[in-house]
Amino acid sequence: MTPRQMEPLFEEEARQWLEDLHWDYRPSLALIRRFLDTRSLAGRAALEDGRAAGYGFYVLEENKALLGGLFVSRPFFGSALGEELLRSILTGLQQQPNIERIETQLMPFGHALDAALAEHKFRLYTRQFMLLPLAQARPSPAGGAAPRPRLERWNDRSFEPCARLIQAAYAEHVDGEINEQYRTTQGAIKFLRNIVVLPGCGQFLGDASFLAFDPQRGTLAGAVLTSAVSSGVGHTTQLCVLPECQSQGLGRQLLEASIAALSARRFEALSLTVTSANSRAVQLYERMGFQTKRTFAAAVWEGQR
Repeated sequence: MTPRQMEPLFEEEARQWLEDLHWDYRPSLALIRRFLDTRSLAGRAALEDGRAAGYGFYVLEENKALLGGLFVSRPFFGSALGEELLRSILTGLQQQPNIERIETQLMPFGHALDAALAEHKFRLYTRQFMLLPLAQARPSPAGGAAPRPRLERWNDRSFEPCARLIQAAYAEHVDGEINEQYRTTQGAIKFLRNIVVLPGCGQFLGDASFLAFDPQRGTLAGAVLTSAVSSGVGHTTQLCVLPECQSQGLGRQLLEASIAALSARRFEALSLTVTSANSRAVQLYERMGFQTKRTFAAAVWEGQR
């Protein structure tokens, strides 16, 4: 396939992301076009009378595959086309002897493809896409006398300490099962570079991203990272706190700092995704005014486990 053949489908996909999820998907599509143009994008496309009706792509990282996207044209959304594309891709990947793990989160489809993923022996974890109109943000209640952590804005010296924070925060956590990169410092650095340096999740906003330091020890205790995903809409790409510092209001303090910075730049809304099993985080976001707009599955396959 060539970018020209795929262009009408890409335009439709961009419209759907913006209408349904308030997300400008065009920078991601620009990367996809570039890889298509150099014939270096792996995946499948479905044709109807010679026109592209759907596609899915994946990337390989050593022994892991990441199914990065799947889309079908709206006339085919309620048909079996999405499942056929997904099955074709997954069957090919699972037959490769070097592939030990496959991860995917197909947010635009909601739960429509869960049955096909379960058929291929994936473990499914329900996640929520939540949105907060910033004008409706609920301020935190009056605080106590406990010392508040010092907040600093993100800087490029923060990659390694923030990676160690992510590894510690997600040890024995359901999100560490979903995203293998959280399990090691090097994996977390790759994750951070994808959202800070590359357009993996919108345009990174350093002035709306904060690090929290323990007031007594001066060590990194929490972080919130924020990107712009469309005009006036931000997205929390990461919010984590050390286990021993949780339940002390630090997560809320970080998120409120990000909201204040976005409001100062005249942003109108903030979105995030959260795993439903992480009930404390879900409850925090709901108290702050976030509302769930869509649920979807994060899916993981690990060989013959």
